Amino acid sequence: MSKYILTLDQSTSGSKVLLIDESGDIVIKKSKPHQQYYPQSGWVEHDPREIYNNIISLIENVLSESNIDLNQIESLAITNQRETIMAWDKNTGEPVYNAIVWQCNRTAEACDKLASPLLNKKIKEKTGLLLNPYFSATKIKWILDNVNVAREKMRDNNLLMGTIDSWLIWNFTSGSVHLTDYTNASRTLLFNIKELSWDEELLDIFGLNKDILPDVKPPDEVFAYTNLNNLLPREIPIVGVIGDSQGALFGQKCFQPGMAKATYGTGTSVLLNIGKKPVFKEKLVTSIAWGLNGRVDYAFEGIIRSSGDTLKWVKDNLGLFQDFQEVEPLIREIADNEGVYLVPAFSGMGVPYWDMTARAAIVGMTKKTDRRHIIRAAVESIAYQITDAINLMVEESGVSLKVLRADGGATSNQFLMEFQAGLLNKEVAVSEIAELSALGAAYISGLSIGIWKSIDDIKNLNNNSKTYQAKMDKTLRSKYYHGWQTAVKRTLNK
Repeated sequence: MSKYILTLDQSTSGSKVLLIDESGDIVIKKSKPHQQYYPQSGWVEHDPREIYNNIISLIENVLSESNIDLNQIESLAITNQRETIMAWDKNTGEPVYNAIVWQCNRTAEACDKLASPLLNKKIKEKTGLLLNPYFSATKIKWILDNVNVAREKMRDNNLLMGTIDSWLIWNFTSGSVHLTDYTNASRTLLFNIKELSWDEELLDIFGLNKDILPDVKPPDEVFAYTNLNNLLPREIPIVGVIGDSQGALFGQKCFQPGMAKATYGTGTSVLLNIGKKPVFKEKLVTSIAWGLNGRVDYAFEGIIRSSGDTLKWVKDNLGLFQDFQEVEPLIREIADNEGVYLVPAFSGMGVPYWDMTARAAIVGMTKKTDRRHIIRAAVESIAYQITDAINLMVEESGVSLKVLRADGGATSNQFLMEFQAGLLNKEVAVSEIAELSALGAAYISGLSIGIWKSIDDIKNLNNNSKTYQAKMDKTLRSKYYHGWQTAVKRTLNK
């Protein structure tokens, strides 16, 4: 009789529930968006109750339409948006405030006030992160400082706080456990990624109490058992809990140091597996990739703010094309970029430049320049930024790049993938599967409960990908990349 893993993917824009079989195939998938709230400029919130109710509704739909014996479901896996934080009453389960989303910058000023060379160094050495409103710690502090009921409940020992995974697990177990995993904890600014525990010194610095935070487990450990509030005929283990970017790294099977994944979306998330020893570098973020079989692996992570978003800007603001399907045929009409570069520093430049005062520019135009050159420059800018990030990661980690595994909407542009392979001088493998975060969580869950016996079993699943080989001439590669670096320098203020 076939075995199945029920998998939840709770992301920034919505939630998905998937049923994944022992061949690693997605049998059924249901999804539902949730409301985004913007109470002030730069603030972003979600309603935790809406998220939970959506997930329960999706689970009911998946179970009713699956046409399987529900006793065949062996485990529950969870992958989720990271850094987003929330608080709730530990007796009633009622949220005391909306979830503050990772994108929210309400604590930017608080971060600026806290920042010092000494604290920045301490945070880097303990957490691998940067003092930034992106991460959870200052969001937690904001709730405690600004939501009266949260302070009152904490004083009465009735408050719990955590990332979205911990909220879901708490609800699925009727409030019996308060738990998160290594990967989610590693994005809070409070978790020591070498000692694998909440860091007392950092908790003191941020003025926080460990008692309100969840206990932390490796992703492959059983967190608890649940029948999903009687939706299932028996209790199953909750196991395979992992942040979404790390889930995608595992789903892309980047199991060895030197294997990288890039998700080409509005922005781009780049992760490089650096192995079992954490490496801390000033210009890079280090996170826990996963914990498996008693071993912890680490990754360098780079977030590129504007990739697919740049093409959208060229379409909507410049009006150079009407439909994204036009892009590749147009840029293939010209044989070269002819020295035209678009540096998409619309809100500064991130890794490796870290200049938030930089501003976007199109450079190198002549009277021969037409819309095709500018569109091509926008497409090329995606590949250049990823090359910047990976080159720095490889240099700082001491590992060599083995392969780049790619996913996301922009990977449908074959010119971009060919250009990316050429710039990196490495193979780029594009997955034909979109649900990589969910697959990563399911793989870990299945490994833990014995559906799959080893990583080798996982390697044999879902190997449908399109591979692009590096075919760019060394001289041309050097010319293009030097031109990009020169263009970037013209936008920087540092």
